Amino acid sequence: MAVTTCELQWLRYLVHDLGMPHSTPSLLYCDNQVVLHIAANSVFHERTKHIELDCHVTREKIQDGTIRTAYIPSKDQIADVFTKYLGKDQFQ
Repeated sequence: MAVTTCELQWLRYLVHDLGMPHSTPSLLYCDNQVVLHIAANSVFHERTKHIELDCHVTREKIQDGTIRTAYIPSKDQIADVFTKYLGKDQFQ
């Protein structure tokens, strides 16, 4: 999520430089509910110190309204076709 958050921020800067500012939050889908809770809630930070930098990047953008996260079940995650080996039925 941190890498995608950085990419979304870069795209927002690009669109702004082209003269088309984007004032609404970008929607970031994730199929891992635990990650969504960690990114949105700083209470979990004591249990996740090894990923704290990644959490800060995403959490900061959630708090300032740049991005908004949403859960999507793995079976509906369209991006999986690019990142995971899928069976024939799921791929189609």
